[in-house]
Amino acid sequence: MKQGRPGGESKVTIISPGAPGWNERWRELWQYRELLWVLTLRDIKVRYKQTLLGAAWAIIQPLAAMVVFSVFFGRLAGIPSDGYPYPVFVYSALLPWTLFANGVSTASSSMLGAVNMIQKVYFPRLHIPLASIGALCIDYLVASIVLFVLMAIYGIPVTWNLIAIPVLTLGVILTTLGVGILLAALNVTYRDFRYVVPFMVQIWLFLTPVVYGKSLVPEQWQWVLFLNPMAGIVDGFRAAYLGQPFDLPMIGLSLLTATVLFVVGIAVFEATESRFADVI
Repeated sequence: MKQGRPGGESKVTIISPGAPGWNERWRELWQYRELLWVLTLRDIKVRYKQTLLGAAWAIIQPLAAMVVFSVFFGRLAGIPSDGYPYPVFVYSALLPWTLFANGVSTASSSMLGAVNMIQKVYFPRLHIPLASIGALCIDYLVASIVLFVLMAIYGIPVTWNLIAIPVLTLGVILTTLGVGILLAALNVTYRDFRYVVPFMVQIWLFLTPVVYGKSLVPEQWQWVLFLNPMAGIVDGFRAAYLGQPFDLPMIGLSLLTATVLFVVGIAVFEATESRFADVI
């Protein structure tokens, strides 16, 4: 199949039964990077099109969760917050968690929402879940502003720990991509996964130290908690914003698990991608 290029050149794309190697796949993803940008912008526009509050929803969701958790877990249940005001304590964890939860939910159903594109034209299918997660990063940046406002209200000083935020954010994105891509592939083949994802995210929330601190878990068992990739990342965010010491071994363990999840997600997606157009 020949495709024309400006200047009279042509590019030949050979589609064969064999799956391309990983190096070739990454080159292809880079070649179609403009498509990824277009899909991301489309998802951002669709997300806020014909909405009453627009981008304010990026703030309302974690802020409302913070209020509910502060009342029921902080005040009524009396869950300790390591000496910090509970609203800031829980919001600093809700910030990465909201990106992860929304990203997994959106990416898992993204393939089913792009049926016409998948069946009519060839492009790297991986761009679809990637774009859906990329659009949510805008919400994450907007919601981050609220946290700094809360820190100012409660008199929590800004420390040099904040320089770790970009690395921790990449950890959230890596984890979200791994889980989201894996579920996107499974959701195409097994449609009942659409019912599993919301339940899974709810259970995952309470397996992650969002409404509570790691101090509630006995020290000898904390390594089990941090096998959950979001546990170390959430704890790292909390340490960065509140100026606590970083638990580097546990954060490293969670990032290692996140990397494994990402590799597994990519591998499953690659193994099932050739059947998407037929079964979707």
